[in-house]
Amino acid sequence: MKALVWQGANELAVTQVPDPQLRNEQDVIIRVRKTVTCGSDLHLLGGHIPFLSRGDVLGHEFLGEVVEVGPQVRRHTVGDRVVVCSFVSCGRCWYCQQQQFSLCDNSTTDPVIAESDRGFAPAGCYGYSQALGGFAGSHAEYVRVPYADQGAFTVPDGVSDERALFASDAAPTGWMGADLGGVRPGDVVAVWGAGGVGQMAARAAVLLGAERVIVIDRLDNRLRMAETSLGVETLNYQTHDVGGELLERSGGRGPDVCIEAVGMESHGTGQQFWYDQIKQQLRLESDRPVAARDAIHHCRKGGNVFLLGVYAGPVDRFPLGAVLSKGLTLRGARQHGHRYIPMLLERMARGELVTEHLATHTMPLDQAPQGYEMFKNKTDGCVRAVFEPAG
Repeated sequence: MKALVWQGANELAVTQVPDPQLRNEQDVIIRVRKTVTCGSDLHLLGGHIPFLSRGDVLGHEFLGEVVEVGPQVRRHTVGDRVVVCSFVSCGRCWYCQQQQFSLCDNSTTDPVIAESDRGFAPAGCYGYSQALGGFAGSHAEYVRVPYADQGAFTVPDGVSDERALFASDAAPTGWMGADLGGVRPGDVVAVWGAGGVGQMAARAAVLLGAERVIVIDRLDNRLRMAETSLGVETLNYQTHDVGGELLERSGGRGPDVCIEAVGMESHGTGQQFWYDQIKQQLRLESDRPVAARDAIHHCRKGGNVFLLGVYAGPVDRFPLGAVLSKGLTLRGARQHGHRYIPMLLERMARGELVTEHLATHTMPLDQAPQGYEMFKNKTDGCVRAVFEPAG
C-alpha cells in the first residue's frame, strides 16, 4: 500500500509499505478515507520529538471504513464507517476505568522510553514515534486499529466525512481543554492559538456557557475564520496589547480560564521569544513555552490554566512563582478522546459542532509532502491539509 513516510532530515515521501495485518483478536483494519495534518506532527518533523525512525508512517487523525475484523471485535463489522481516536487505549486498565484514556497502561509497546524521561509511560498514539508505541500512522491507505471496540466509533449517517474527521483528535482535544479547564456559564475564556485545536476549544467554551471567548493568534486568516465560523472574539497579539484587551474584556480581573493550544513551537514578540528561539535552535532547550507563559501571566487570580499544546521536555523561565502567588489551577493532558467522541458525534449530527471549515485544503495522498509544506509554512491560508488515500 501507499503511505507517507519520514525519510530523515525533515524529508517526506509517499512510497510503498507493507499492508497492515491483524495481530490481535481485538484489531480491525481500516481503509482510510480521510486523514489530516496536525500541528503536533510538525514537532516530529522539526526533530523536537525523539525516536522518529526512517520509514515511519506519519499521521494520527483519521476516518475510514472497516475492511477486516478480529474474532473478538463486537462493535464493528466490515463496511462500518468509523472515526478513530488518535490515542490507543485498552479500555480495561485502571487509567481507562478512570476515563484518563491517554494514560492507558497497556497500549505503549515500549514503555521504557517514556518512563526514563517522564517517570511513567502514557498511552500509545498513531504515527508518533517509538516513544508513543511505534504504531504506524494514518497517512496511508490502510491502518491497523488495536482495541477497536474501544477506539473506533461509528459515524452517524447524517454526519459527513469532512465533519466527522475532526472528531478523531482536534475536537476532543479542544473540548477536553474547556471541560477539564473548568469552563462554567458566565466565564470569560481566552484561548491561545487559532489552529484546529484552539478553534475547537473556543467552540467548546461557547457550548459550555462561557459569556465571552477570545481567541489569540498572529494570523489574520485564522482569526477571521474563528470570528465567522465560531462567533467568538479575537485578538492579534502582534497588533494589540493582549494584556490590556483581556483586562478590559473581563471587568479588570483577567480571564477566568486560559487555554493554551499552541505548544512547544509557539511564537511571540520581544526579547523573551528570541531567547527561547535561539535556545531551541541550538538544542539547549526542547520547547518554546511562550504561549504557556502568557496564559499564566494573563489569567485572573484564582483562575484556571489548561495546557493543550504538545510539550516534550523541560522548559526554561517557567513562571512557577506566578502559579503559586496567583493561586492558579494549572492542568494539562493529552486528549482523553474516548470520553468525548460519542458526545461530539451527536453534537455534529445536531449541527451544534461544525468543523468542515478547518479543512482548508484537500488533496490526494500522493500530494501529501506538498500539503505538509503548505501546512508548515501556513501558505495559501492553510489551516489543515486533508489527504484522501482512497482517491
